[in-house]
Amino acid sequence: MPAITALVLCGGQGRRMGGMDKGLQAFRGVPLALNALRRLQRQSLPPAAFMLSANRHLDAYAALGAPFQAAVWPDEALPGFAGPLAGFMSGLLHARTPLLLTVPCDVPCFPLSLCERLAHALRAQDAEIATAATPGEDGGLHPQPVFSLMRRELHDSLAAFLQGGQRQARAWMGGHRQALVPFASPPGLPHAFANANTRAELHALEAAAAGQAP
Repeated sequence: MPAITALVLCGGQGRRMGGMDKGLQAFRGVPLALNALRRLQRQSLPPAAFMLSANRHLDAYAALGAPFQAAVWPDEALPGFAGPLAGFMSGLLHARTPLLLTVPCDVPCFPLSLCERLAHALRAQDAEIATAATPGEDGGLHPQPVFSLMRRELHDSLAAFLQGGQRQARAWMGGHRQALVPFASPPGLPHAFANANTRAELHALEAAAAGQAP
């Protein structure tokens, strides 16, 4: 399996959380960004390297990433809180491995099998991008674009897409060979892909994860 760099996306504005920097908010006693790094380290297929994407409090993120030798990169190519694709761009620009795995900081219970399952799907389907998908109430699969494994050579494609004024992750991914990998929430953890947009949602996820391993 080609080596993988994991990128934790922490570059949002946190509007629904009162403008607070989400990645630095506490979940079960540790910042969300640190929780994500630890969860990546515990993957059944652990990434070879780690990075953080952030646009504020870079020193604080650098301190969190230091034990993981995780560099912190702002959205250099597309500043101004332009969304997850700007983080993808920084990751693809700075990754030194053939593959880049992206995860958001505000989904604290993502599966520990995420990296392995996306990697196997990417290889088995000869895909350029493998993306987690969750079942919806309509019975269909709903892609989760921020949980994706992609080939580093997609950098030029993404750069052209962004330069054209486009910002939607699904639209960019739809132009490439994409494998959708279905994930069902594991027993006892029904919120594996739930994100915390507000402090109330963050507290609810803490309560839901009570009793689970960190």
